[in-house]
Amino acid sequence: MASIEEMAARQIIPHVELIVARGITPEAIRWLWPGYLANGKLHVLAGAPGTGKTTIAMAIAAAITAGSAFPSGWKPKAGVVLVWSGEDDPKDTLIPRLIAAGADMGRVYFVGDTHDEHRRPFDPARDVDLLAEAAATIGRVSMIVVDPLVSAVSGDSHKNAEVRRGLAPLVDLAARMDAALLGITHYSKGTGGRDPLERVTGSIAFGALARVVLGTVRMEAKEGDPQKMMMARAKSNIGPDGGGFSYAFEQVELPGHPGVSASRIVWGAAVEGTARELLQEAEYEQDRQAPARDEAEEFLRDLLETGPMATDDIKAEAKDAGISWSTIRRAKEAIGARPRKIGFADARWFWALPDPKPVEGAHEGAHPVEMGTFGKGEHLRSTARVPEAVNPVEGAHSVEDAHQNRVNTFEHLQDETPAKEFLP
Repeated sequence: MASIEEMAARQIIPHVELIVARGITPEAIRWLWPGYLANGKLHVLAGAPGTGKTTIAMAIAAAITAGSAFPSGWKPKAGVVLVWSGEDDPKDTLIPRLIAAGADMGRVYFVGDTHDEHRRPFDPARDVDLLAEAAATIGRVSMIVVDPLVSAVSGDSHKNAEVRRGLAPLVDLAARMDAALLGITHYSKGTGGRDPLERVTGSIAFGALARVVLGTVRMEAKEGDPQKMMMARAKSNIGPDGGGFSYAFEQVELPGHPGVSASRIVWGAAVEGTARELLQEAEYEQDRQAPARDEAEEFLRDLLETGPMATDDIKAEAKDAGISWSTIRRAKEAIGARPRKIGFADARWFWALPDPKPVEGAHEGAHPVEMGTFGKGEHLRSTARVPEAVNPVEGAHSVEDAHQNRVNTFEHLQDETPAKEFLP
């Protein structure tokens, strides 16, 4: 019988374990969301800024915690979700979005600070073992969200070996906990038209290690429709790839939380095709429409340069110019035009350019050299410039006198309906 010393010596001898294949029992993929999220696997959600990647993650978390349906109709068993975010504040961003999405807030846990010799921010690159110990106290975890995923890499995120080494602890943790790991990241700039996997920022290892990669992109909205996005499966090593879902944002006020609003995802129809085809088609349409949007912005500025114009008149002018109303509305948002209602019984909606910034160096107490379109009391004001040679105070008064007839034309301007409710 071997002595304790001999056994200890054998235990520290470096060796490689060999496992015979017939001793391994086949197992099916354990899906949290069939085709999209698998237990114990790494998933990457990538996309351009402004496509709502974090909002999507919160929508998925809400469905998991509440046991409510995913956009495919599948209902998961209610479970716990761990969220670590290095970019968004839970109090004013993530919590409102979770509530808006209908999450069971008792099943959502945010990863806080790490306590060792000193209290310090959680570092996914070094604190995974401590996270595993803490997670063991809250029951079975169904999903872990890491935003951004690159924060888990302490080295160079553009080097394959360092990315694999940095992500290994999180991937191992997800496997041990049998939880879906969802990492959020961006597309690299200037990569439009390339394969979606090649667009993921940093090393190609981010996309290679993930078993499923989801990509997001803006879709060109049809006339009269709100802006929509698309989420497509760019890659799947464990199931079908391609296909996805359209979605849009909805801003809602939170009941019981005065003054607190949040965006949430409104899922749309399923889309078919490869991710490259779907994402390229959406981006091509956006690129194709860019000149039209630029033209519409210039067109709208020209219309409003001389003062507010009735919405009906703008529609008529746009129709004559061959510019769709949806394009004009996007141009309105782009140039910051302000909608207002003028009149009482026969009130009409008007659009006007935003108030210009005051000219630097104007004398204190004087009227600005450049007046806003809507002034105090919401009467129309002049937008004419005062010549540089004219005294600012005197010039401002003379401009008002010169345009008195124009002010009188719109004497009864009201602002009873908030601009955000304007949907002509």
